[in-house]
Amino acid sequence: MIGFIVAGLVIGALARLVKPGKQNLGLVATLLLGLAGSVIGGLVANLLGTGDIFELNVLGFIVAVVAAVALIGVAEAITGSRAKR
Repeated sequence: MIGFIVAGLVIGALARLVKPGKQNLGLVATLLLGLAGSVIGGLVANLLGTGDIFELNVLGFIVAVVAAVALIGVAEAITGSRAKR
C-alpha cells in the first residue's frame, strides 16, 4: 500500500514535469492523479499481458505517466472553466 502511494507520487511528479506550463495543483491532487494514472497503466499492462495491475513494469510505468499527463490536462480544464465563471 505504501509502495502504491509512493509510486503515485512519483508518477504524478513526472507527469507534471513532462506537461508544459504551470499547473495549479497541490500535492494531494498530484498524488491522486498519479494514483489514477498508475491504475490505468496497470490495467493497460494487464490487458497486454505484460504484468498484473499492481505490478510495476516498464510498459505500465510509461502508460501510467502518459495517463497522468492526460488526467492533469483534464483537471486543469475543469478547474480553469470553474475559475472563469
